[in-house]
Amino acid sequence: MEFFYWMVFGGLAAVVAALELSKTSRDRNNTSSAFSSFKNNYLLVYSLMMAGDWLQGPYVYYLYSQYGFGKGDIGHLFIAGFGSSMLFGTIVGSLADKQGRKRAAITYCITYILSCATKHSPEYKILMVGRVLGGIATSLLFSAFESWLVAEHFKRGFDQQCLSVTFSQAIFLGNGLVAIVAGLFGNVLVDTLALGPVAPFDAAACFLAIGMAVIMSSWTENYGDPSENKDLLTQFKGAAAAIASDEKITLLGAIQSLFEGSMYTFVFLWTPALSPNGEDIPHGFIFATFMLASMLGSSIASRLMAHSSLKVESYMQIVFVISAFALFLPVITSFLVVPSGEKGGGISFSGCIQLIGFCTFEACVGIFWPSIMKMRSQYIPEEARSTIMNFFRIPLNIFVCIVLYNVDAYPIVFMFGMCSVFLFVASLLQKRLRFIAENQRSRSQEWTAMKETDTEAEPLNI
Repeated sequence: MEFFYWMVFGGLAAVVAALELSKTSRDRNNTSSAFSSFKNNYLLVYSLMMAGDWLQGPYVYYLYSQYGFGKGDIGHLFIAGFGSSMLFGTIVGSLADKQGRKRAAITYCITYILSCATKHSPEYKILMVGRVLGGIATSLLFSAFESWLVAEHFKRGFDQQCLSVTFSQAIFLGNGLVAIVAGLFGNVLVDTLALGPVAPFDAAACFLAIGMAVIMSSWTENYGDPSENKDLLTQFKGAAAAIASDEKITLLGAIQSLFEGSMYTFVFLWTPALSPNGEDIPHGFIFATFMLASMLGSSIASRLMAHSSLKVESYMQIVFVISAFALFLPVITSFLVVPSGEKGGGISFSGCIQLIGFCTFEACVGIFWPSIMKMRSQYIPEEARSTIMNFFRIPLNIFVCIVLYNVDAYPIVFMFGMCSVFLFVASLLQKRLRFIAENQRSRSQEWTAMKETDTEAEPLNI
């Protein structure tokens, strides 16, 4: 079965290479040197930040188990991380809008470095503090950097279409290439050099420190609404009012929560799904394959978003339907493929089918990230961007905490079926968002045309 893994990996690599090499000048969206310099600076910082995050992911559970903690204790630690992100996310998001996004980015680096430092202690309470710090850092990672980028992009007078270029390349590098390299680098530190499971966390802290130095030396500060001296409660009320008063923002938040909730559930479930009888599967290689599939998705997204005539709202509905089908494959194979009762061995036939489906889902993830970023840049008001983005993460974190708490209570196929339903609902909400957006654009164009007609019809006063 090793040939099957290499066939999938090689096929994805070939398609990604072909897509990147075949891009036309229109697909590449040729831009000015000023924008290229700005974009490359952000991509460098974002890649360093994601390297600090990706280095930790594969070894968190392993490190806790090496300290002698069981599945229940480890589950509580993970819940603490997501719960921290839920409780403190809106606070740090509001502080980012009020105190500055650059400061928030630096705070992310410091908080995550401290979280890495706690991994040196086998004390449960200290590890719990580390998970809380990690949850706060995650909230900043998924709000402060994007908020800084959008505000700075328009402050410097760059075109809206150029923002799509930065988004797609950030996901291609940060969530694709960097993830693969980080996984391989972590493997070298732990296995080849035998430095122990804490080594990736130390390496992550180094990357975060380098990124913080780049931020401090090259970024300028920007704010959500510096003209008004609002307290946090006022900011919360303003963000909640913006969500409640604009159906597009409400739909966007629901779509994001449904997709990301399904994505994080998939992260917990793919290993037992591919090895239900303890099959020997190459976890690191499969993870790298998933990241390559995500790179494929971001490469496709860059082509789609390079064409201004093609709206994000249109193709994302199709992406959600495909992702729903991809995560429904474990349910289908459980009925159509006779399960093997043998323990151990290589991946089963149903596992091979599911692996292809999971790679398809990861490709959809690669399309989702830059596309949702572009929609957020269009619909979320600048003065409360970080606050609203972290409001979106509240239902997501509640959902993930519930799944973690009940992960052993339901069969895996039930969990995948639930995710598939959520993704299908996301496609319906996306259809509604597209309908509203197109109606508003149509009315805006009609209003502009009427004004131009009225201006031309005005008689000249002689």
